[in-house]
Amino acid sequence: MDKIKISGKIFYREDFMGAEMPLYFKSSGFLEQIYTFLNEWFSLDNRIKLFTSGSTGKPKEIIVDKQKMIESAAMTCEYFKLKENDRALLCLSTEYIAGKMMLVRAIYCGMHIYPVTPNGNPLREVSSSFDFAAMVPLQVYNSLNSEKERIRLSQISNIIIGGGAIDKELEEDLKLLPNSLFSTYGMTETLSHIAIRKINGEGASDFYTPLSGVNLKLSDNSTLIIDAPKISDAPIVTNDIVELRDDATFRVIGRVDNIINTGGIKVQAEEVEDTLQPYLKGNYAISSVPHTKLGEAVVLIVDNIDDKYQAEEYVNKILPRYQQPLYIINVESIPMTGNGKIDRKSLKKLAELNIEL
Repeated sequence: MDKIKISGKIFYREDFMGAEMPLYFKSSGFLEQIYTFLNEWFSLDNRIKLFTSGSTGKPKEIIVDKQKMIESAAMTCEYFKLKENDRALLCLSTEYIAGKMMLVRAIYCGMHIYPVTPNGNPLREVSSSFDFAAMVPLQVYNSLNSEKERIRLSQISNIIIGGGAIDKELEEDLKLLPNSLFSTYGMTETLSHIAIRKINGEGASDFYTPLSGVNLKLSDNSTLIIDAPKISDAPIVTNDIVELRDDATFRVIGRVDNIINTGGIKVQAEEVEDTLQPYLKGNYAISSVPHTKLGEAVVLIVDNIDDKYQAEEYVNKILPRYQQPLYIINVESIPMTGNGKIDRKSLKKLAELNIEL
């Protein structure tokens, strides 16, 4: 594991140990980003610095053993039967764990990595097919809406989708594709995914199945606890509220951080967003603001809505009374983190700024 294959070229550890960056990596900002990670990866230090996504607060720095990342790569490569000379598309930023792990997987099993600068349409300029790719929901959605890109998407043997929720409409479209698509569950602390859910074809399910060597249980408040000795020295207590079945498969309901206590009733923001999905077009999110009588009031934040009154009609008709937003506000854009997740902390501040408390 002292080399990596990138776009048909082979680079060895020594290429990342010198003072000068190889000319190939100077040709684009994304390749320079890749070089920065590989320079750190091939160094003599056995540990590496990672940063969490920051979807619920300030990104947190964590230090992990490189061997743990190799074990994570092994779990994925074994699950998808990835092997030497398979072709993998890299279209995610290597500043985050998802992009970093694509490179580690390539190093581990000898795949060829083909980088495409991360953007909303990574398949626009791609001309060849791949055995494996990791994408975020927005990239998949955009690819489906272009005939040429939809064909290219369908020619990737296995696609894992992570970094955000896959809404019902997108999932229904993905079920029509002939290749294999998967939703992943994981986080920076778990070094990418530890569970996988098949979206289409044989074996499709609404529940995630943990990878080999991953044990799961619930905390007292129904959040998921992950015990995976190969990738973490201690169990990881998540903030995700899940439904865990006897066979260890599970369904994510939402994050404990996103529970809104309104008038003594607990409302899960993600559940409300999911219920509204078939009825509201464009981007939207559920948040809350302090309220004198209720403690917290539910807020619907909508991105450039055309008809506020129609939105009010939908929420009053579709949602039970305790979930109905007390306020609906229209904003230019929903705040997002760098890797495509709703920035819940900024969202809450935005709600408070737009509502006279």
